Amino acid sequence: MPVHDLVLRGGRVIDPSQGIDRVADVGFLGGRISAVGESLEGRTVQDVAGHLVTPGLIDLHTHVYWGGTSLGVPPDAFSRKSAVTTLVDTGSAGPGNFAGFREHVIAHSKARILAYLNISFAGIYAFSKRVYVGESGDHRLLAPIDTVEIAERNRDVIVGIKVRVGRHASGEQGVIPLQIARQAAERLGMTMMVHIDEPPPTLQEVLALMRPGDVLTHCFRPFPNTPATSDGKVEQFVTQARERGIIFDIGHGMGSFAFSTARVMLANRFMPDCISSDVHTLSIEGPAFDLLTTMSKFLCLDAPLVEVIRCTTENPARALRRPELGSFRQGGAGDASVLTLENGSFDYADATGERLTGKMRLRSRGIVIGGEWLDSD
Repeated sequence: MPVHDLVLRGGRVIDPSQGIDRVADVGFLGGRISAVGESLEGRTVQDVAGHLVTPGLIDLHTHVYWGGTSLGVPPDAFSRKSAVTTLVDTGSAGPGNFAGFREHVIAHSKARILAYLNISFAGIYAFSKRVYVGESGDHRLLAPIDTVEIAERNRDVIVGIKVRVGRHASGEQGVIPLQIARQAAERLGMTMMVHIDEPPPTLQEVLALMRPGDVLTHCFRPFPNTPATSDGKVEQFVTQARERGIIFDIGHGMGSFAFSTARVMLANRFMPDCISSDVHTLSIEGPAFDLLTTMSKFLCLDAPLVEVIRCTTENPARALRRPELGSFRQGGAGDASVLTLENGSFDYADATGERLTGKMRLRSRGIVIGGEWLDSD
């Protein structure tokens, strides 16, 4: 029996990608997953009895270009607090400033950072409590040629193209930024992540332009452009979009997640494919806070624990086309998240101001990145 570099001992291991949900040990060797089993030997052993052990959590929607954009948060501090091992930055940088993001943030982060490249040349450049300018509202900034060139050079970390449309993000441009982003994505053979806020355009118009494998973020947003009907059903065009392969991601953020929408969607058995925080300098102060808080809200809305973990491990890994992530399969990325599931009375708020008193809360005990144990602090 091999001696592993690190063993997480005695936790409740939940790996939806392999149908695992039992008390077991997880071993790491050479920075990779080496085994899930009982009584594993390790040079270093971390006792995690009483905790949940999952494949490294993936936050599919974050903003971590810290120092380079006004909305970026420090990636490693957020990673440990939220038990996230892979942070996906969604369009903070465009082709005009991606080099700085890679050189000054991605290269120095212990947490893995992948990115959707913004179709706007400058990325999300004006986002604060006092100043907000939607980067898709000026057609002069839309840069498909530059986007293709930069994405081609950085395929190891760029996973797709980000475009933001809606009254706030794109003004009166309607679907034009989305049409341009789609051209770039098709040229690259990459998927898109599409932000939707208030119309114009409508949610139906946006979904009609998306392709299988593309990600709609802010998918449980409040009215208008909500996927839920006034009589408690799911819009038919939303169901049809899922059937043809559109991926639905939460992207909580400041204004993009409503308990009322979530209740309707879950009652109709429409679980999101991915749960993400959309953390940035404003939402980190609430109501999103972090990925674990967003996951906890779903638990308090009676979503099954295994499915919530699937939405932050297996499913986002598939959306990213990174099969080495989100699973404890032998030889996969040596990442894990160790969580504490607390019972009690906890206050949660959504983006509309509605409050929910929940009985559960997830907290970070620590993470493993590349086979190295890191405490939550």
